[in-house]
Amino acid sequence: MKPLCTGSLPLTGLSRRQFLNRFGMGLGGIALASLMNPPTPLLAGAPDAGVLGAPHFAPKAKRIIYLFMAGGPSQLETFDYKPVLNERNGEDLPASVRMGQRLTGMSGNQAVLPLAGSIYKFGRHGSNGTWVSELLPHTAQVVDDLAIVRSLYTEAINHDPAITFLQTGSQISGRPSIGAWVHYGLGNENDNLPAFVVLITPGKVDQPLYARLWGSGFLPAEHQGVHFRSGREPVLYLNNPEGISGTSRRRMLDTLRDLHQLNADRLGEADVDARIAQYEMAYRMQTSMPELVDIANEPKHVLEMYGTEPGKSGFATNCLLARRLVEKGVRFVQLYHWGWDSHGDHKGNDLRYGMVDICRETDRPIAALIKDLKARGMLDETLIVWGGEFGRTPMNEARNRDGWLGRDHHPHAYTMWMAGGGVKGGMVHGETDEFGYNVARDGVHVHDLHATMLHLLGVDHERLTFKYQGRHFRLTDVHGKVVKSVLA
Repeated sequence: MKPLCTGSLPLTGLSRRQFLNRFGMGLGGIALASLMNPPTPLLAGAPDAGVLGAPHFAPKAKRIIYLFMAGGPSQLETFDYKPVLNERNGEDLPASVRMGQRLTGMSGNQAVLPLAGSIYKFGRHGSNGTWVSELLPHTAQVVDDLAIVRSLYTEAINHDPAITFLQTGSQISGRPSIGAWVHYGLGNENDNLPAFVVLITPGKVDQPLYARLWGSGFLPAEHQGVHFRSGREPVLYLNNPEGISGTSRRRMLDTLRDLHQLNADRLGEADVDARIAQYEMAYRMQTSMPELVDIANEPKHVLEMYGTEPGKSGFATNCLLARRLVEKGVRFVQLYHWGWDSHGDHKGNDLRYGMVDICRETDRPIAALIKDLKARGMLDETLIVWGGEFGRTPMNEARNRDGWLGRDHHPHAYTMWMAGGGVKGGMVHGETDEFGYNVARDGVHVHDLHATMLHLLGVDHERLTFKYQGRHFRLTDVHGKVVKSVLA
């Protein structure tokens, strides 16, 4: 075999391991691990249908955009209007309401738990007069498209296990993320883009977001999410290294495939098959990515609707990119926006904790995303999910200065909403008690939420499983029921 060449550097004397490692970084071998797909479909240039081959039943939604508000948005400042808290502001939370339930170490030792009414006004909006806070004027305009669930609850009371639970169905890390499950079950609609993409708002400081939140766990590695970043290089190591032309890369890939085939014929290493498929996807993405992330060709009125502009990064741009991704057939798009951990000032404009600022950052682009998808005839086939890992307490934290309003973590009752793909708009599911402390009616557990999301994709959550360490696992473990009242 003749020596391989890239540029002017001969590659003689390399072992197979050295060869793969050297080219792996240039081709996105680490950052693009999630771009792997079953080798035959990818190498043949055709999208795959996932392990299910087809949905279990006719889907209402073809894709999901999951808007995860990391830190725990306060339901009492957004969608769950509780005038009793204002009427009894400063009174101690009745023991009959708390019922000895666990509090975090940040408020569990307080001598009193003073009720704290919201300082923000609520108004009725939409055809059904749904209560929405003045902090969300744009969301209020699209409330008839929302199914607001006011009765979510979880067992996790601290951020890491709670976020992990919402993303993977388990408080313990190591399980596959919901996006990975969707990719594993239903496959990929676009051969030139990953099926599962993650966008994180840059420049924020709050609870950490780990790559394992969009990982594949014990599923094959090709199903983990791909983190798209802001800037000139959305995916690390995707571009050709300096001095390497597209022609050289293509020749290298062809030779790498030949070497792989020799080894596969002899040993049949599935991991190498997957890595070759990953390299091929990276090669194809070189042509699809520049056009995808360039929003300069968007009409001016669309950019203004989202509140962004070419070259600008942030949550608004990520919402617009989410629309462009699902438009191209990406099946699961996860947006993370952090900064909702509002122990501190609910009144002020603190960049980390201020409710005013964080609602202003998210309200307009989220409403724009719904309007944009609707105008393009895509909302009916795109499920949008909004919410965080838990809610906030109806009591004020003693550590705050006089006059401040801050709330602790609250897993017992909080709010999320869904829109689009098979969801009944303009409705409210569930109810909390007059204090907003406990679920009073029609509770929805995290496993129920996941079961409902999969159901809308045409997947029976009990039948999408993966055998690992001697047992069959699923996203909802041994729990979960579909919330039928929110289905259109």
